[in-house]
Amino acid sequence: MRIIAGRHRGTKLTEPAGASTRPTADRVRESLFNILAGGRFGEAVPDSHVIDAFAGTGALGLEALSRGAAHASFMERDPGALMTLRANIDRLGRQADSTVIAGDALKLASWRGDAAGLVLADAPYGSGDGLTVAARLGEVGALVPDALVVIETGQGETLDETALANAGFTVLDSRRYGRARLHFLRFRG
Repeated sequence: MRIIAGRHRGTKLTEPAGASTRPTADRVRESLFNILAGGRFGEAVPDSHVIDAFAGTGALGLEALSRGAAHASFMERDPGALMTLRANIDRLGRQADSTVIAGDALKLASWRGDAAGLVLADAPYGSGDGLTVAARLGEVGALVPDALVVIETGQGETLDETALANAGFTVLDSRRYGRARLHFLRFRG
């Protein structure tokens, strides 16, 4: 696993031992960031505040920082993944523009700091937790109006339309990449 493009292009990231974390595949991450760079959803990455929910290794948020994001907040609860995440932030020297939130993203009670314009949520497949966390982020004021939210799920998963509407999200696009599906949402907050 490596950083695909930008300032840290080619830097290898540490991966956690064991099977408790499933990092987004390099080719899915590359496709995601190519879409974001294409402009269809506006200038989603440059100078943005990014939330990497279910961060694991931090690959998504670190890729965003490498490509010009101003700040990344990483949310992770697994102790082994947290050690790996912090090691990867240190490896890239991104301590000053990174915040690690060590805890369960599903139990977030408040938000401190700037609201995010981009959320990358790679929850465990089949859990539905990506949408749950996105909705929670909207409730606690962690998202700017018109924030772009990208939720990765398993290829056959769909997002609950009623839950989307109730949480203030509009589906912009959904694309399949092998075993993964990326859902692009706009927050109408």
